[in-house]
Amino acid sequence: MVVLDGESLRLGDVVAVARGFQTASLGETGRRRIAAGWAVVERVLASETPVYGISTGFGEFSKVFISRPQRLKLQRNLVLSHAAAVGEYLPEDAVRAIMLLRANSLAKGYSGVRPETVEKLLELLNKKVYPAIPAKGSVGASGDLAPLAHLALVLMGEGEAFAGGRMVSGAEALAASGIAPFILGGKEGLALINGTQVMTGIGVLTWHDAANLMKVADIAAAMSLEALRGTSTAFDRRIAAVRAHPGQLATSSNILNLTAGSAIIASHADCSKVQDAYSLRCVPQVHGASKDAVRHVREVLEAEINAATDNPLVFPETGEVLSGGNFHGQPVALAMDYLKLAVAEIGSISERRTSRMLDTHLSELPPFLTAYPGIDSGLMITQYTAAALVSENKVLAHPACVDSIPTSANQEDHVSMGTIAARQSREILENVRHVLAIELLAAAQGIDFLHPLTPGVGTAAVHSAIRRAVPHLDEDRVPAPDIRRVCQMIADGTLVDAAEQAAGPLQPF
Repeated sequence: MVVLDGESLRLGDVVAVARGFQTASLGETGRRRIAAGWAVVERVLASETPVYGISTGFGEFSKVFISRPQRLKLQRNLVLSHAAAVGEYLPEDAVRAIMLLRANSLAKGYSGVRPETVEKLLELLNKKVYPAIPAKGSVGASGDLAPLAHLALVLMGEGEAFAGGRMVSGAEALAASGIAPFILGGKEGLALINGTQVMTGIGVLTWHDAANLMKVADIAAAMSLEALRGTSTAFDRRIAAVRAHPGQLATSSNILNLTAGSAIIASHADCSKVQDAYSLRCVPQVHGASKDAVRHVREVLEAEINAATDNPLVFPETGEVLSGGNFHGQPVALAMDYLKLAVAEIGSISERRTSRMLDTHLSELPPFLTAYPGIDSGLMITQYTAAALVSENKVLAHPACVDSIPTSANQEDHVSMGTIAARQSREILENVRHVLAIELLAAAQGIDFLHPLTPGVGTAAVHSAIRRAVPHLDEDRVPAPDIRRVCQMIADGTLVDAAEQAAGPLQPF
C-alpha cells in the first residue's frame, strides 16, 4: 500500500502502482491538508469576491464573474468542454501513474478540493477502473488540460473507461464497480484538470525504463567489444578519473566488471592494433553522458511528482488564493527532451557497433555473421532495421519544448509541449530497445564464431541467456521473432539479472 501525503512519493512507488498494481490510499496528513484547503474554498464560494476559477470563468473568460448558483455548473462545464483529446488511448500503466500522481498532488492541500474527491479517484485506481485518455491534445501549459479532462469525466459518470479489459461508458464502468458518480464541488473541476500529471506520469515510467536501458547498453557494448576483439584499455578507471564525469566512471566500471576474465580479450593483448574505433573506444564517454542525463531527469521528476501544479493555489495558513503558473510544464518538458536525446544516442552508437560486426572488412568475422555467405544473408537486414529506427529517432529527438503556439485568445501565450516530449521519449526508448536487441543478437553470433575462446564472466552469462531463448543462426531463418525475444528479455530485466548475478550490480548512472 502506497500512502499519499503529497510530499513523500518516490519514483519507485509510482512504478509499483502503475505496473505492480499496488494499491494507494490517502494518509491522515494528506487528509488534514486537503480539508484545510477546502475550508478556504468554501469561504470563497460563500462570498461575492471574484477569485479565478472559483467565481470567475477560465483563461480569456477570467474577467467574467460567476454568480453563486452557477458555480457548480461552472466546474462541470469546464470538464465537459475541455475533454477534447484525440488519438490512441494511453496505455494502462501510464493511466495508473497519472491517476496516482493527480491524487498525490491534490493531497498536498493547495488545490482546494474535498478529501472525498481524492478518495474517489483512488477508489477508481484501486478497483482497476481506468479512464480512457486519448494521448494527444495537451500543449503542456495550463496543465495537461484535455487528457486530464477525460480522467475527470469518469468521476462524473461521463466519458469512457476501461473496466475488466473492456472499454465501456464511464457510467457503466462506475456501476459495474459499485462506485457512485461524483458531483464536483467549487474548484474541483479546475483542480482535477490543471496539472502536469500526464507528462510526468509518462515521464516517470520512461525514466524507469531508461535507467534499465543504460545497463543493457553497457552489456551490449561489452559483448560487441569481445566479438570485435577490442581492447579494454579505453575503460581503464584512470582515464575516466581525469575527466570525472560520474556516468563515464560508471560505464567504465560496468564494462570492466562484465568482461572480467575474458579469454577473448586476453587472446589479443599483444596484437598490433593500437586503438579501436570510436563506437568501442568512446563507449564510456557516450554512454556516460546519457547516464548523466538520466540522473538529471530523475531529479526533476522526483520534485515534480510531489508538486502542486494547478492554479490558483489555496494557502490555508493565510486564507489566500493565489494565481500563478505552476501548471506550466517547462521543467518536465526540458527534462523529457533531454531524455529523448540521451536515449537516442544510445541507439545511435549501438547501431554503429552492429554495423562493424556485420562488415567482414572491419570485424574479421564471417560476412554478415553467416557461415554460408552468398547463399545465406545472415544478419544483414537486421542492421537495416536498426538504421531505420535510429533515423526515425533523429526526427523524434527534435526538442518539443522549443515550439510554442499561443492558446486561449493569447492569454496563454507560451506553452511547453511537454506531453509531446514525454510521449516521444517513450517512443524513442522502444525503438532503442529493438536497436540494442539487434546488437545483442549480432554480438552473441560473433562470440559464437570465436569459440573456443570464452567471454567474460558477465558477458558469458548474458550470452548463455540469449542462447537459451534464441539458437545460433546456423542458416537463414526469419529474424523478426529473434529480435522480439531479445527485446522482451531487455524489457523484463532478464538480461540485466543474468549479468548482475554473474558480475555483480551494474551502475545505471
